[in-house]
Amino acid sequence: MKKFEPTFESLYKAGCPDWFRDVKFGMWSHWGPQSVPMYGDWYARNMYIQDTPQYLYHVRHYGHPSKFGYKDICAMWKAENFDPESLMDLYYKAGARYFVAQAMHHDNFFNYPSKHNRMNSTKVGPMKDICGLWQKAAQRHNMYFGLSEHHGASFAWWRVNKGCDTYGPYKGVPYDGNLPEWSDFYHANQCEGTDDPRRIFPWYTESREFRQHWLEVMKELVDLYTPDLLYTDGNLPFGNHYVDGHGPIETQDWSYGLEAVAYLYNSSAEKYGENRAIYTNKDRRPEIYKVGVLDVERSQLPDIAKEPWHADTCIEGWFYNVGQKYKTADHVVEMLVDIISKNGTMLLNILQRPDGTLDDDTIFLLNSLSSWFDVNSEGVYGTRPWKIAGEGVTKVVIDGFREDKVPWHESDFRFVKKDNTVYAFMLGNPKGVAVLRSFNEGEEIKSVRLLGFGETEFTHKYGVLSVKLPEKLPSEYVNCLAITLQK
Repeated sequence: MKKFEPTFESLYKAGCPDWFRDVKFGMWSHWGPQSVPMYGDWYARNMYIQDTPQYLYHVRHYGHPSKFGYKDICAMWKAENFDPESLMDLYYKAGARYFVAQAMHHDNFFNYPSKHNRMNSTKVGPMKDICGLWQKAAQRHNMYFGLSEHHGASFAWWRVNKGCDTYGPYKGVPYDGNLPEWSDFYHANQCEGTDDPRRIFPWYTESREFRQHWLEVMKELVDLYTPDLLYTDGNLPFGNHYVDGHGPIETQDWSYGLEAVAYLYNSSAEKYGENRAIYTNKDRRPEIYKVGVLDVERSQLPDIAKEPWHADTCIEGWFYNVGQKYKTADHVVEMLVDIISKNGTMLLNILQRPDGTLDDDTIFLLNSLSSWFDVNSEGVYGTRPWKIAGEGVTKVVIDGFREDKVPWHESDFRFVKKDNTVYAFMLGNPKGVAVLRSFNEGEEIKSVRLLGFGETEFTHKYGVLSVKLPEKLPSEYVNCLAITLQK
């Protein structure tokens, strides 16, 4: 078997394995020590930036970061009630067919037994191989298993721990990130703290020592878990990056990222006889992301994409926050059907409390998704885009990280297909009759079923398909018609 080389040309040939296009919906555990304060995302960074809400919370709850730093937060994370088997049961019932565990966030704490980092979950805090336990639970359901790595940004992202307050009782007192005995954890990144706005951007570093370290960590992950999916939070490391208003940083050093992707694909091929691994990154330029699959964070694409793509989102923030309001199940489902109609696959982060448990609102959401999939899963798994993504007057808002719930109209449908059946998701749940205008007269319709109900009456004349609906629809939201065409 010919091995993949660490070049763009070689990696373009990997393609996208069918499993990724079939599963459609997965769940993600974006979880680690930053969950401990239960005060939201990027805690490890913002606790070192004076006057941010997380800094103020930290000072008043734990103490000043010169005395009680992030290393001390890590020691508090115990995951004492973490039950991955029970959680995976819930996730599978709620429709997930692949699962992604966070290997590490930008905070440089690893959720597995790393030989490259003493600050990992088997030596500090939980004393457990979090990733390994997740993988075992996923395998019991024959779910594909992925890992997310957020490490490439870590070196620059965390330079703020080298600072100090500029006013107040601790003015000028260095934060604990300056302690030399902790430089391996907090990074020797003092050189990153310049006034150049490009270098302030958290995803940029010139440290070749850190780049090599990142590559060795990626190889370690692959060796330990042979993941079916590896997600990079950002662009392919460590090439040029674009910073709003400041133009590109022309480093053009793709070698580390390319070598990591080639290592992933070759390891998968060695294990399975062919590569079945997926690599995702967020660079929108096709010449970059096509070494794997494009990932779109907390947004969507406007129409059917030529290549399969990945959407990642969360029920609200990325880490547990006691003050946040979650997406509702209907919102999640509406996002899912819009994404799969455009050749996408959707990954949903489920928030865990620091002890590893879910709160009641999250369990309610999962149970609601389970009820929906019980009725409509036929129209999700194994499908492909149809000739158009949908019809109707309403579209999702695509504007940065906005994920507004859309006020759908009864004329709004999203389409996918499987063999000679087209599945039409009714986003606006029309009353009495569904009217669709995307089936032309040359497309002879054999039958129409309402999933969860059965065959229903229809007429198809002059390019207008009218389907009679029961008074009570099977699902509380987003019902689905299975429209079978004559072959």
